[in-house]
Amino acid sequence: MEATYSSYDYTKSLERISEIVAGSDSCYEDHKGIPSRDKLTFLNGYYVDVTVLFIDIRGSKSLSEKHTHPVMAKIYRAYISEVVAVLKNNTTVNEIFIEGDGVWAVFNTNLKSEVDSVFETAAQLSSLVDIINIKLSKKGYSTIVVGIGMDYGKSLYIKAGYKGSSINEVVWIGKVVGSAANLSSNGNKIWTDKELMVSEVLYCNLKEEYKAFLEWNQNRQCYHGNVINIMMNDWVIKNA
Repeated sequence: MEATYSSYDYTKSLERISEIVAGSDSCYEDHKGIPSRDKLTFLNGYYVDVTVLFIDIRGSKSLSEKHTHPVMAKIYRAYISEVVAVLKNNTTVNEIFIEGDGVWAVFNTNLKSEVDSVFETAAQLSSLVDIINIKLSKKGYSTIVVGIGMDYGKSLYIKAGYKGSSINEVVWIGKVVGSAANLSSNGNKIWTDKELMVSEVLYCNLKEEYKAFLEWNQNRQCYHGNVINIMMNDWVIKNA
């Protein structure tokens, strides 16, 4: 978020900190589904069950060493633009965040069928990377490798920022977010690691048809697999 200069007064900071830490713990309640942002204040929060999906590029440093800045800008723009487009295609998506070459999203998944839909989104992302790589190869650019991580569980949903200004954002706190990020960092990390890594909890919430695409990764203590979207893969096959 864009920011502009404002002077800092530590006495005002003391007041804000005191107000936050004095808040009642009862203001943080369990909630079925993700409530509207309008219900969030700087003093409350909600515990909700969500699915979190992370995707990021492997070997970003070596990629930047091979190409000029304008080429890197084109690669990143194509990748981030279309990753966001795929994530937005899932009707349960609630928040999307971009952090460098990593993109992650929070999905409002109250039903197992909705967790299945996020698995389908992961398959679309995998095929999207294949499509991008074909386009990059035809331009003589390096191809990209990604890791995708998914987890399901309870997360604390809060509003955080500088009270009294427009600088604030929704923040997701909890193991599920860190777990999905860690799983993503292990996707395609070494030759025995497949692209998609999912937690045991998420695996248990998938339908049997989708479980069959995954296998246990003893080293990472999670399930992993290489999954694709059939329709998108048809284009990949025809244009490879």
